[in-house]
Order: sequence, then structure tokens, then C-alpha cells
Amino acid sequence: MKMTHFMTVAASVSTLIAFVATTPAAADDDKLQQLKEQGFARIAIANEPPFTAVGADGKVSGAAPDVAREIFKRLGVADVAASISEYGAMIPGLQAGRHDAITAGLFMKPERCAAVAYSEPVLCDAEAFALKKGNPLKLMSYKDIADNPDVKIGAPGGGTEEKLALEAGVPRDRVIVVPDGQSGLKMLQDGRIDVYSLPVLSINDLMSKANDPNLEVVAPVEGAPVYCDGAAFKKGDEALRDAFDVELAKLKESGEFAKIIEPYGFSAKAAMSTTREKLCAAQ
Repeated sequence: MKMTHFMTVAASVSTLIAFVATTPAAADDDKLQQLKEQGFARIAIANEPPFTAVGADGKVSGAAPDVAREIFKRLGVADVAASISEYGAMIPGLQAGRHDAITAGLFMKPERCAAVAYSEPVLCDAEAFALKKGNPLKLMSYKDIADNPDVKIGAPGGGTEEKLALEAGVPRDRVIVVPDGQSGLKMLQDGRIDVYSLPVLSINDLMSKANDPNLEVVAPVEGAPVYCDGAAFKKGDEALRDAFDVELAKLKESGEFAKIIEPYGFSAKAAMSTTREKLCAAQ
């Protein structure tokens, strides 16, 4: 009798352990089903062409959302719904459940990789400066800005450029947070900042639209690394991330990936030449 009771309890405990062990994975798997039923995935973007863009009609485009839209469609999620966010607010928003993914040129860094579950690489780019014609202050690197006490730099709040400037020794009061590209360009034209920093493709897109003969671009910025982004998912949503990666790999292999991103100026080869593992380990 006692032995029977013991075996019954042991079996119950084993069942409970098995349930606990499988519950997180089941919850993880449920995320994709939830998005399918919802009919769309909520993505965070920055409205920074050509990475991301929002047209006058509200339509979301840009290389990152276009890739995400196609992959989610292949996963059975009909569309994406985007909300514009500052880079510094994207990960907290994802963690708080306000977004299902970030598809915004949020470059992989070890600290970000610790906070989110990145896909494999999607878009790669270097850094650039927009400044006055002739580059009168001879600004070729973030260190050049740090070394000149009169220079103010504009950069997206919470973005890579802000971090690179601060790491190079530019004082906080000379790093001006800029909400968007048009604002940064206007501040540069008005002399409120001396240089505006964004990825090469973003600066080129901004400058081509401005068509201002009094400005020029310095690219790539000396000493600044080349970065790649990926779609970022909430920790715990790794099954969704893995499903995204499977379709991303198929896109790359078929050549469809290049057809989506290269018209925006990005290199498919660059994204396919590295991995999440390497980028997350880079210092």
C-alpha cells in the first residue's frame, strides 16, 4: 500500500516536472499563433530612410519593414503595424509588450543582445557625418569632435551615433539629441549644431532630398565600426525569432532578400557575410 502510494506520488511529481519544463516552450510557441490570429505584428520603427520610412499616407516602408512584412507574411501573419519610436525607447517598449518586434536599424551590440533576442543580420551600414561644405572644422572622426571644445554634434537619442560620440569623449552637453532627420538637417543649416551623424545610407537619403549646396557628407567616419542590425524580439519569444530566422535564411538563399534591400542601397552580401553570434560578441 505504501509502495503504491509512493509510486503514485512519484508519477505525479514527474508529470508536474514535465509540465513545468515544457510550459515556457509552449508559451513561446503560442506567440506566433497569437500574431496569426491578430492578423498583424506590431513593429517599432524610427522613420529613418532608407532603414524605415512612413509615407504621407501613413504607409510603412523602408528596407527593414519590407523584409519583416515579407517574412511575417510567409509565417502566416498578414501584415505589420508600425509605431515610431526613439531608439532609446525601443527595447523598453518591446520588453513592456508594446511591440512584437523591432525592425528599425537597431544595430547589434553585446548589451543589446543581452536584452533582446535578435534574428540573424538583415541590414549593414557604416557611420557618416553631414556638415558644412568644405568641412571647415576638419571633422573626420568622433575624436575630432571631442578634441574641439566648440563643436556640437547632433545624433538620435539612444542611437549608435550618440553612444560613439560619448565614448570618444564628447561631453554630454555637446551631444545634442535630435528627434528625426529633418530636425537634424535644420539644426545643422541653422548653425545650432556643427555636425549631424547618422548611418551612411540615412545621411545620403537625407542630403539627396535636401539638395543643399552648402552641406556635404563625410563617409565613412574614421575609426567607427561597420554595424549590422537584425529584427529584435522579446526575450522569451525565441521560438518566434527562430521561425523568423528560418524564413530569413530562405529569402537570402533564393535571392529575394537582395531584391528587397538592394534597391534601398543596402548590400545583401554584407548581411550574409556575418552572423548574429559574431556581431553580439563584438566589442
